Amino acid sequence: MAQQTTRATLAWRAGMEFEGGVPGGPTSIVDGNGKAGPSPVVTLLLAAAGCTGSDVVSILEKMRMRIATFRIEISGVRREQEPRRYLSLHLVYHLTGEGLEEAKVRRAIDLSLEKYCSVTHSLAPDIAITYDVALG
Repeated sequence: MAQQTTRATLAWRAGMEFEGGVPGGPTSIVDGNGKAGPSPVVTLLLAAAGCTGSDVVSILEKMRMRIATFRIEISGVRREQEPRRYLSLHLVYHLTGEGLEEAKVRRAIDLSLEKYCSVTHSLAPDIAITYDVALG
């Protein structure tokens, strides 16, 4: 199977602000100061949450679960010394919908985190990833 290469460009705007994306696609701002856009470390959290969130939606749809609302809170614990990389991530998946079954939601999350989510699988393997589910 051929490997896929993804390309993106990030261009400096001013200060610690950068704007980028894939050629011809939408762009986003990354700001080292976290003012004009999310900082790089927050962007990493958003990427992880967005990746697993997309997986969970897809898997639950295949399970014929109907989602009304879905929100993910993600937090990360970072080292105190440089490099201040993440040591652990914790996600809280908040979902509402008719007939949502917690066991199926947990199965979808487990599949995402253990098999499908490209972003979390791209992180260092020693980063602990945990989660909770809140059904409303």
